[in-house]
Amino acid sequence: MKLSKLKPAKGAVKQNTRLGKGEGSKKGGTAGRGHKGQKSRSGYSRTSGFEGGQMPLYRRVPKFGFKNINRVEYTPLNLSTVQNWVESGKISDYIDVDMLYEMKFISKTDKVKLLAKGELKSPVTIKVHKASRKAVEAVEKAGGKVEFI
Repeated sequence: MKLSKLKPAKGAVKQNTRLGKGEGSKKGGTAGRGHKGQKSRSGYSRTSGFEGGQMPLYRRVPKFGFKNINRVEYTPLNLSTVQNWVESGKISDYIDVDMLYEMKFISKTDKVKLLAKGELKSPVTIKVHKASRKAVEAVEKAGGKVEFI
């Protein structure tokens, strides 16, 4: 075997059909485009959503609402969840965003908001981006404290 003798397997390489190259090629004349009409012309490209002149769906259906590009999404962290973690021994007396990430509760870029759902009985220091007023009061009542990032 020599590099100069290598060639592709039989039937692996096909020649492109040469359209419009005479009647003997079987693809002469109209070159497989049928007769006349918009699609037979050079430069034709169908726009996406075109429905043959019928009013397209994206224009028939009404538009509503908007997306606020400045919206900040917070992952909620409830006091009941914190209490469950304390009881199960996952945390002792301190929680921050890095711990939540290690526990796979949030992803690296998520922001966390502490909410007052449930009851906290253990004194815990919680460091989060945001917290509701009731949640802060509940944590302080239990002997803990809330710090903000």
